[in-house]
Amino acid sequence: MDLDRSVPVWPQVADELRRRLDAGQYAPGTRFPAVVELAGELDVAPSTVQKAVAALREEGRLYTVLGQGSFVAER
Repeated sequence: MDLDRSVPVWPQVADELRRRLDAGQYAPGTRFPAVVELAGELDVAPSTVQKAVAALREEGRLYTVLGQGSFVAER
């Protein structure tokens, strides 16, 4: 993923994660990758991925189960 570092990075990460969800890379009901894992893969800070994941949660695309992680919501 090519990031434009002249603008906020977390919305770009959120867009990339939306593309992956739309492409079916993560099936509904499955556990979403951990923040640290995605941060390493995308070469960004974990806090950046946290903001992106929070945005997807607010959109209803992900949900979190306390102590278990984030999961892909049914569409």
